[in-house]
Amino acid sequence: MRPLTPDDPRTVGAHRVLARLGAGGMGVVYLARTSGGQLVAVKVIRAEHAADPGFRARFRREAEAARRVTGPWVVPVTDADTEAREPWLTTVFEPGPSLAEVAAEGPLPPATVRALGARLADALDAVHGAGLVHRDVKPANVLLALDGPRLIDFGIARHEGATALTEPDALIGTPGYLAPEQASGERAGPACDVFALGCVLAYTATGRRPFGDGGAASVLFRTVHEPPDLHGLPSALLPLVEACLAKDPAARPTAREVARLLAAPPGEGPDAWAPPGLSALIAARSAAALDIPALPARSAPEPPTVVGEPTPSRPARRTVLIAGTASALLAGGAAAAWTTARRPGTGAAPRAVPTHTIGLHADLTGPGRSAGLAHRRGMRLAVDDHNARPDTPFRLALRTEDDAGDPARALRAADRLAADPKVLAVVGPTADVVAASVVDRYEKADLAQVVVAARSTTAETSATKTLCVTRPYDSSLSIGIVSYLTRTRRAVRVAVVEDGADPEGAWAIMGHFERAEVTVHSVAAGTDDFGPAARTVVAGRADAVVLASTSPTRGARCAAALAAAGFTGSRVSTGPVLAPAFLSGAGEAAEGWVFSQAYSDPAAVPAAKAFTAAYRKRFGSAPGRWAAEAYDAVGLIADAAGSTSATGAEREGIAQRLFRTTHPGITRTVSFYASRQVRYETGIYLYRVEHGRARFLGPYTKV
Repeated sequence: MRPLTPDDPRTVGAHRVLARLGAGGMGVVYLARTSGGQLVAVKVIRAEHAADPGFRARFRREAEAARRVTGPWVVPVTDADTEAREPWLTTVFEPGPSLAEVAAEGPLPPATVRALGARLADALDAVHGAGLVHRDVKPANVLLALDGPRLIDFGIARHEGATALTEPDALIGTPGYLAPEQASGERAGPACDVFALGCVLAYTATGRRPFGDGGAASVLFRTVHEPPDLHGLPSALLPLVEACLAKDPAARPTAREVARLLAAPPGEGPDAWAPPGLSALIAARSAAALDIPALPARSAPEPPTVVGEPTPSRPARRTVLIAGTASALLAGGAAAAWTTARRPGTGAAPRAVPTHTIGLHADLTGPGRSAGLAHRRGMRLAVDDHNARPDTPFRLALRTEDDAGDPARALRAADRLAADPKVLAVVGPTADVVAASVVDRYEKADLAQVVVAARSTTAETSATKTLCVTRPYDSSLSIGIVSYLTRTRRAVRVAVVEDGADPEGAWAIMGHFERAEVTVHSVAAGTDDFGPAARTVVAGRADAVVLASTSPTRGARCAAALAAAGFTGSRVSTGPVLAPAFLSGAGEAAEGWVFSQAYSDPAAVPAAKAFTAAYRKRFGSAPGRWAAEAYDAVGLIADAAGSTSATGAEREGIAQRLFRTTHPGITRTVSFYASRQVRYETGIYLYRVEHGRARFLGPYTKV
């Protein structure tokens, strides 16, 4: 639980709102009390999403689906208004932790895992019996009560055979728990829920996800192409879990069969399933929920049923709630340093101006120092520009922590920034891959983490609420080259050269191409000779070649082989290949290659002209890669902070406002989908190699 923010409603329908239980891309979940005194969880959809007919239809479907599913292991819906300006629904409040919280402490006892699986299978049988598919069975969507688990969140459940209501080509579900058919974009049926249940059982029994950690593309690749890692799974569970994780949906048991196979042995008591310490944890959380003090009195009566914008003239206020298993007091708001300013020429009394600190978590002295230094320089310019504005409602300060590219130092840097109450948000880390352990540090502190440059993360992004990534990950960059070959330089016959030395990176690129429209030529990992593939491409009269790889060195060999074979069509690939090793290794063969990237060239962007000039003047060089994007990250945080109350910006409030903010930056307009992913339409750029260097062509939609 978290305290209410000044923007949160105090009533929803006939329910009195008491505290925040959680927040996500689509809305906020509150703890509330009915007029009869019952505690309920209220899920409220934000107005900007409810205005989208697709999202309103999705929420209407969630309420309908949840009401249709009955049984002891699902959380019943008690009330709903799907037609309100900000639609909402309520469910019985379950004070227990999620399975994700409990399993994060280590493997659970085999008896617990067996009972957990049996009851979740019963819940899925009820879901499937109602003609629905849940599609997102994972530990975070399982709450633990004293008598057993509760399956929650029917936000993406749908009727079998129904069409999607999300963005085109959206991947529905959570990598690591998606079935192969979901990962491949095929129709999802009840068998995909059984596959996810198998993943849940393997994780809770061993403490490891069966298809490993890492970026989404890597996990999905292993899910589709590799067997699960079930090492350490108790022998009694192994055959069933293996059956649940079969690649072929038809080979998996039904949910009802799973429930039967995991049924309790004769003589086992109903309480034998519970993980150690569960009863004490639920008791502490129940006590915290019942011990919430009354809210402070207001200067004017509160309107009876309003979920929306706060009244502008109402003074900002703060509440203190008892929350957490240890009943720790959570004070809303980050500490701020205050200065005073007198309005020029008015003679008015000085006004208090807070100073908010933005942290930079960067590699400034290690192997990635060039990106770290570019971040720091870009952010310094942004802070100075913000503070130079005469009527700014607050000032900004910058605090920097250097992790030198070392994983252990990265954790210590995150701990120091998270422990500083003055830090409102953090930009970074600046490494290529953001470690899940670092993300977890910021998550636990409710500290917004804005990632500008990372190519991927090992964190399960769907389970995070404070991780804000402002660039498309490398796995999405293929969108730019697909557009180039279909809109800019249309190709009818496309040849994909698949790098066998990098199957996961290659699969991430090839996933954006329909195999029916292309020919695929694989180059084995054990050879550096791309010549046979290049000659086959030329013989097949291909119009374009797509290099499916992330290796600059092997990319250079491919370029040289194509040039030697006389290929003159379009040659494209994605960001990681475009590196000095490619340009130097390919030489003249690199000329004309087009790459999709996630960073811009501010010297070629009119809106960044002043930034480029200021950067050159202050630092004596052209802006480094990611400097302009770091500048925009500060602007995004400042915009989010500017939408908070006058008394200061709360950490959790900033994290959620980032995803609701549209920031007109110097490189592009930064905004987010309702899924909290950055909008890639303005964040993917094309470059073409000319005269030995990469020339910026512009956003892929405008080339």
